[in-house]
Amino acid sequence: MNQFIYNANPSRVLFGSGTSAQLAEEISAMGCSRALLLSTPQQADLAEKTCIDIGPLATGVFTEAAMHTPVAVTCEALKSAEQTTADCLVPVGGGSTIGLSKAIALRSGLPQIAIPTTYAGSEMTPILGQTEDGVKTTQRTMKVLPEVVIYDVDLTLTLPIALSVTSGINAMAHAIEALYAENRNPVISMLAEEGIRTLYRTLGLISGKPSDIKVRSDALFGAWLCGTSLGSVGMALHHKLCHTLGGTFDLPHAETHTVLLPHVTAFNAVAVPELDALGHKLNGTSLAVSISELAKRADAPLSLATIGMPKDGLDRAAELAVSNPYFNPRKFSQGDIRKLLENAFHGTPLE
Repeated sequence: MNQFIYNANPSRVLFGSGTSAQLAEEISAMGCSRALLLSTPQQADLAEKTCIDIGPLATGVFTEAAMHTPVAVTCEALKSAEQTTADCLVPVGGGSTIGLSKAIALRSGLPQIAIPTTYAGSEMTPILGQTEDGVKTTQRTMKVLPEVVIYDVDLTLTLPIALSVTSGINAMAHAIEALYAENRNPVISMLAEEGIRTLYRTLGLISGKPSDIKVRSDALFGAWLCGTSLGSVGMALHHKLCHTLGGTFDLPHAETHTVLLPHVTAFNAVAVPELDALGHKLNGTSLAVSISELAKRADAPLSLATIGMPKDGLDRAAELAVSNPYFNPRKFSQGDIRKLLENAFHGTPLE
């Protein structure tokens, strides 16, 4: 076996059905008593309900979390945390809400108890992406890793099918990049492969069984594995492109992952034969085609054009994507990226 280094991230995870009922106990166990609840406007009702559930342990609710973690929104949320004298953060929602919590934690040092309601996986990573002046930047620091994550399968039972699939493919992207990360190791590779297999199987079932708690439980477990995988190793071309397109052109995060992942996977499979070996186990074809067909069966978006990418922005996106050096298993030029983005813009079928 090749030499490797493995660093485990220090998070406490509660997984099951009805586990969000343990939130008050977890807040007290951290020595806290004034939790600021966070959510997007769309999930304000859930945040308010959670606030009521924990009673006097809640000090306030901030419901303006937004995609790509705009710095301006973070500044407003920080004011709310200061005004309510919060001593911990409880993000309830998907990647946008958890991203906001991470941004506040970075600036304030407040501990976090995350309650994810999608399959995004951000709750298991020490990675923060935030946007300012149309540019999204990312950083990796243990200061933003939630101390506790509560996975409550019950909160995913009403997750719309379309969002289930796109956020699930987003999670799969984390695991796929973990398989060829520069600092990959056999422990994370095992978790990543299992996460991909589990999500591939369950996302294919959710359309027909959206309220099946066993299917939802398996999907959430797969998302946890995928998030853990990315949280332990580095990122490469796929995440760079998603962050570039999302931050600069304000494209929806999960949908951008869904569109780009087959194209980037096909590009990198030339240098990483393990990808297509896994794809053949899943669907008897390449991993890129397997993902594309999964998205197609769920009527998920297949082109950048359908999710709002302007065609005249492709050159700018390719330029930004190569502006700073970063690891990728296959070398590329700006021209290579421009061609990849052109294919993704039109949804050109993969061979």
